[in-house]
Amino acid sequence: MNTIHVLLVDDHPLLRLGVRRSLESEESLCVVGECADLASVRAWLGGGGKAEVAILDRSLPDGDGLEVVPQLKVAGMKVIVLTVEDADAEIRAAIEAGVDGYLLKSSDTEQIIHAIGMVLQDVGAFPPHVLQKLTHGSGEDPLGRLSVRELEIAEYVAQGYSNKVIGAKLRLSDNTVRNHLANVMQKLNFHNRVQVATLVLQHLKKHKRV
Repeated sequence: MNTIHVLLVDDHPLLRLGVRRSLESEESLCVVGECADLASVRAWLGGGGKAEVAILDRSLPDGDGLEVVPQLKVAGMKVIVLTVEDADAEIRAAIEAGVDGYLLKSSDTEQIIHAIGMVLQDVGAFPPHVLQKLTHGSGEDPLGRLSVRELEIAEYVAQGYSNKVIGAKLRLSDNTVRNHLANVMQKLNFHNRVQVATLVLQHLKKHKRV
């Protein structure tokens, strides 16, 4: 099994130690870097640091951890926010910054390891309570807002298919698929296809279809 390299970004040494020990209890996971602030993240990247996944706190001594998300993504990393913040505005800001997952610091080892596996499969790691906040949590099924065609496309997105492949399966042009997907994200108040995929998979699991 290939080793998954992880970067930890948090200003609390004890928390980093706990997460490191938890992750490295799995043979396939290896923490290759630890940073306590934005400056050290930038220095680590500038020094050629490489990892598949970054676990990132937002509250750092020299700024918001979301500031380095673009640099982490350019470096080829999936980014999971690990935070104490669960307010709607905090979650939305992280999603808009392009993170792949969002966990609270109350998460256990199994949840963190599962999230790493999910983001590496290009499926977002957003727990149900986070998805509920993102879809306004009114008790309605958010997928009920979608048309039959939009639901078809959303399910194909959840299976990891590109717009081109979805178009071929449904005999639609790439532009048509793109427009339908844009409508899906607008109706769900989402910002990327990872959120769409995660919501669909949660829905299918709830209804015993996966």
